[in-house]
Order: sequence, then structure tokens, then C-alpha cells
Amino acid sequence: MKILFVSLGCDKNLVDSQQMMGLLKGTSGDYSFTDDESEAEVAIVNTCAFIDSAKEESIGNILDLAKLKTAGRLKALVVTGCMAQRYQDEITRDIPEVDAVLGTTAEHRLGEVLDGILAGRKPDGAIIEDATKTPNADTEQVITLGSSVGYLKIAEGCDKHCSYCVIPSMRGHYRSVPMEKLTEQAKRLAASGVTELILVAEETTLYGVDLYGEKKLPELIRRLCLLSGIRWIRILYCYPEEITKDLIQVMKEEPKIVHYLDMPIQHASDRILRLMGRRTNRKELEGIIAYIRHEIPDICLRTTLITGFPTETEEDVETVKSFIRTCRFDRLGVFTYSREEGTPAAKMSPQVHWATKKRRQKELMLLQQDIAFEAARAMVGRVLDVVIEGRMTGETGEHGGDVYVGRTYRDIPDVDSSIFIETRRDLMSGSYVRVRVTGANAYDLTGEIEDGQEDMESAE
Repeated sequence: MKILFVSLGCDKNLVDSQQMMGLLKGTSGDYSFTDDESEAEVAIVNTCAFIDSAKEESIGNILDLAKLKTAGRLKALVVTGCMAQRYQDEITRDIPEVDAVLGTTAEHRLGEVLDGILAGRKPDGAIIEDATKTPNADTEQVITLGSSVGYLKIAEGCDKHCSYCVIPSMRGHYRSVPMEKLTEQAKRLAASGVTELILVAEETTLYGVDLYGEKKLPELIRRLCLLSGIRWIRILYCYPEEITKDLIQVMKEEPKIVHYLDMPIQHASDRILRLMGRRTNRKELEGIIAYIRHEIPDICLRTTLITGFPTETEEDVETVKSFIRTCRFDRLGVFTYSREEGTPAAKMSPQVHWATKKRRQKELMLLQQDIAFEAARAMVGRVLDVVIEGRMTGETGEHGGDVYVGRTYRDIPDVDSSIFIETRRDLMSGSYVRVRVTGANAYDLTGEIEDGQEDMESAE
């Protein structure tokens, strides 16, 4: 039975999808996986419902697969994830082609549910369980991004309750995965060929507080650095107010931890930050950023901002622009505010018109574009480790060699920039090479392999 998994939204959702694939792989059912819609006999849509555009994407995918179900090309259609948790009644009522709806903590039941559907026993209503369980870390993850990259979800849920965010209502309160389970999961990922481990959660910096009574992220990553086969460890979703000196010290001391930090900030106006329910102000944010850069001069800092939050004024936007010019983030994304029902921000007034939100987003991204382009040009001449992601099919460089695509430590897969390398050597995807940066084209870099450099060995 060939199963198509459609994983939407964030990388945390991707981990859930990979674990559901692992669960099905471990059952007695004759299940295999395909990314070809024409081959699929079963479709699982792991949905996102964080903002309006994510909900629209989820609904569109479900409806497209519902047409295949109606045409008799699918034997089962199952919806999981955040939209299943949040809009369970609407999905079961309005899309009858969907055979089962599983909430965010009921995904472990996918095997039994799917077996029942294929045997003619469709569940009676959505399957929603209490969102207080410790996240699953015992199941094999079936890696779908390629053998060299693996995401490790170290916690589930969130306790911050930002005024615009629906995550706590869909994912529950913050629950850390025990350190021993994470270490075993990371070992399994390494054994499957993963060399880059990316730590994710709604908030990684609070890891361990609920289990151990204190922040344990520094200790966790020290343990992960001991694992054979893992070359790079990357940390995402670090709330600025929770970043500790211990964490920065570990990043300085452990060579496997890449000097990259994702730090969602959301705004820079103190007034808007208070309305958002955030725990920092502009002065504190600038102090945290200055400290990190002083301790780790080559750090690559990424952040996300929200524009168009209720009551946001042009003065607030000018404050954000000043903040961007001052802090000069290496990577920065800007979202327009999405009015989510059930959140405190949805009731605030006045709401900002959608056209104003889009204009402000464009202005902020154009400002950041100049900063990012300058940062890319500043990389010229540096020699960096690069992981190869593939060869440009049909592309030949100006000197007649093949053109390969790679990533430096400054780049998250499928999110940040790339480096393009021309060489006559055969390079394997997932291999690491030393590359001298020779040029910058907008966000991306070009480079050449250092003379005399062989493919670098994977870390021991």
C-alpha cells in the first residue's frame, strides 16, 4: 500500500510526519511511501493552521486530494496536525471525503486508524486526545529531506501565550522530551546517515525547565556533540529573553555547534511588544544581540518580525526600521499580522488594513535586502566548510566544470541562501568540502574548492 505524505508548515510538523512514517513502517501493514501523487493509494495531510496563508494552503491540499478520493484513485484520506486539532468539526462536516481527523497528540494512532479505514471501519468523528502527553521520541524518523539533515524536536507546546498566537491552543503547554530519549533519537538519526542535526521546538531555550527545574539546553547539546557521525548541530527558535551565558559559552566551546542562532523577536516598538505579550523591549534586545556578537563574532543571526499588528502606527514602523539598521541581522523575514480567532489580539482595535500591512512588509524587506546583500559581499574571500546538496542538472560553469549547490553554516536548508561551486570533481550530496567564497550574487554566494582539499571526513 503506497502512502503519500503531504507535510505542511514548519519543520516541527515535518518531524511529526517523519515519525508517523516511522510508526507505519513499524506496523504489520504492507505500507511503503511515495512522493508521486499518481502512485498513491492513501494520502496523509499533516496540516498547519498558524496563520491565514497556512490554513489556505492546508485546505487547498485537502480539497485537491479529496477530488482524487472521489475519483476512486485513493482508498483513504487522513488529515492530521494543527488544522485537524483546531478545526476538527469543520473538516469532518464540510469535507466528507476525509476518512479520519487526528489531532496533534493522536498521531500515534495513525496505524490502527488506517488499518480500520482500509478494512471498512471509518472512525466516528475526529480523534482528539489530551494535549499534555510527553512528545514521542521512541519512534524511528523516516528522513525525507535527504540523508544528511535531521530535525530533532526537543519539546512540544508553548507557555508564552503571545497575544497573536494560537499555538498553545493547538499544541498544549510546554513539554520537554527527556534527555536520554533525545540522545537515543539522535543516535538513530546519525546511524541513518544524518550529519547535520537541527534542534527545534516552539521554544528551544526553555528546554528542560518542566522536567528538571532549570534550563538544560546547554547540557543537552554537550551530550549531542559527543555522538559519532554528527558534524553540525544547529539551534533554532531561541527566545531572546531565555538565552543564557551558559548557552553562548557552549556554542563557543563546542566545534560541532554551528555559529547560527535563530531568535524570533517579532517587533521593536516597546508599545507593540507589550501588546504582543512579549517579554523584552528594544533596549534589552539590542543588548542581547550585542552580547552574542561580542562573544561569537562570526555568529549568523536570524530573526522574524510581524508588521501590521493591531494599533501599529507609522511611528512604530519607523522604530522597526531603525532597529533593523542598528542590528543588521544576517537573515530576517517579515510576516504580515494574521488575525486569529480566539486570540486577545483579534479583539484589539483598530486592526490595520491588509493593504497597509503589505506595504509595510515590503518596505521592511527592501530595507533588509540591502543589508543582506552587503553581508553576502562581505563573505567574499572567506574559506568555509560547505555541505553539498546536489548538482545543477544541465548546468556547466564558465570554466567547463559542473556546478554544485551547497550550504554554509549560515544557511538553514530550504530557507536561507546557497553557495554555487564549479568543479570538475565528482561531489556526493551530503559531503563536506572547504570552499573559498569568490563572489556574491544578491543573497547567494559563489565559490571554488580550496586547492589540495579533499572531501572532508564526517565527524567522529
